[in-house]
Amino acid sequence: MGILAANIFAMGQPFTAYMFPDGFATEPGPADGWLWVAQFVLVDGKMRGLFSLLFGAGLYLFMERVWAKGGTVWLQVKRLLWLGLFGLIHFYFIWRGDILFLYAISGLIAVAVFIGMSVRKKLVFGILAYIAGALLYGMMTIFMQVAADGDHQGNAVFAPMQQELQVAAEEDLADGRAETVIRQDGTYFDYVEHNITEHASGPAMSLFFFAFETLPLMLFGMVLYRKGLFDGRWDSRKLRGWAWAGLLIGAALHLGIAIATKNAGLTYYGTLAAFVGWSHIPRLFMVLGLAVLLALHAPKAGGWLADRVSAAGRAAFTNYLGTSMVMLFVFGNWGLDLFARFGRIELYGFVLAAWVLMLAWSKPWLERYRYGPLEWVWRCLTYGRMFALKR
Repeated sequence: MGILAANIFAMGQPFTAYMFPDGFATEPGPADGWLWVAQFVLVDGKMRGLFSLLFGAGLYLFMERVWAKGGTVWLQVKRLLWLGLFGLIHFYFIWRGDILFLYAISGLIAVAVFIGMSVRKKLVFGILAYIAGALLYGMMTIFMQVAADGDHQGNAVFAPMQQELQVAAEEDLADGRAETVIRQDGTYFDYVEHNITEHASGPAMSLFFFAFETLPLMLFGMVLYRKGLFDGRWDSRKLRGWAWAGLLIGAALHLGIAIATKNAGLTYYGTLAAFVGWSHIPRLFMVLGLAVLLALHAPKAGGWLADRVSAAGRAAFTNYLGTSMVMLFVFGNWGLDLFARFGRIELYGFVLAAWVLMLAWSKPWLERYRYGPLEWVWRCLTYGRMFALKR
């Protein structure tokens, strides 16, 4: 559910609007700059990071059950290969903000290389890989920010580089304008053709930009699962203090980055560096803090809302892809034709409507059926046989 609060801006507006406020095809509102700050601090990257960590824990939980029945790692490999295929279909035919392909490839690496390692080795490799990502993403995006946004007039090295970066940014924005024309006046087949011809390398680029975040977080998820975070073996009082400290420190660092980026004019490469480079380490603090707090409080949650949120989580695969399909219809002119017609505040209304829909259908469905629709399909494909769906 939470990841839609980040994704909605690349669903209802050109894709670059996810990161860059001037990527919006609508005029900015008076509070949009501060809304970007709030979104950056509270939402962007945190939901993806939290899901990556929980996905890693799920990988190990799945393998425990497989090993208990005498199975091998190849069942997990098959499961992830099917997930990758779902991701490619999602990217090219529904919405190119897909993360399933990234998770499938990162998961395959985690399973092939790390699944049998000790907890200590997983932790060490996770830390080293995350630090490597901080260095790689930081040097790349912060250098681009300095080169693109600095005053380099007459500099024989930086001036040509600055011009090339500005051209690249304009090409990205031009692609957003082309996407807007297609979504407003073209056909669905024009949309698919644009994704295939103009963004064929998109899944590979996503892997490059996020693998050094996603894979380490999966390893951290495996470590936390094996050390008993999710079954209550840790001292909750001490753990709660550390979790809140990580969350608040990470949020404070994010706020400093966001305000500095806003004061610099929310430039294309400034926002890119904020999203990918500057926030890499602070985001880890927040993701770990959120994971621990959820592990501590979720088992105690009760009431009708908690039950419905839990059901939506059990059908997360269907809700994730289903939301993309619904938004494809809502925003495309082959549906309700609402693409690039709403600003930042109005798009949050679509998030709330989608949350209501997820909460409304998931629990009644799972009371009648064993799995969500796509969870059932994925399970049947993984095991190569039909499972009973109806309870």
